[in-house]
Amino acid sequence: MNELMTKNSEWIIHFMSNIDRLLDSFEHLTANYRPTLGGERFFTDKEVSARLKVSRRTLQDYRNEGRIPYIQLGGKILYRESDIERMLSDSYRPAYRLTGT
Repeated sequence: MNELMTKNSEWIIHFMSNIDRLLDSFEHLTANYRPTLGGERFFTDKEVSARLKVSRRTLQDYRNEGRIPYIQLGGKILYRESDIERMLSDSYRPAYRLTGT
């Protein structure tokens, strides 16, 4: 245990590898973290369109048709996470199987 530790020591390499993994995990968590406001998370139209795999124009159609609630602050459109989840759950159609001979 009286060995001199250098940057090439196995223990140091292992330790630094663990630190790198920890930093990667932390960066991933902070990049995806959305603080809540009153217990609710809000998303922009760009974020919602990416998540739902629809164009921003389609989101505008949904707003105009009253399919999805939104908040407009100045020129910014925001959507509540709970409203998006509700719209998806209301649009859910269970799978069915045709039976026949």
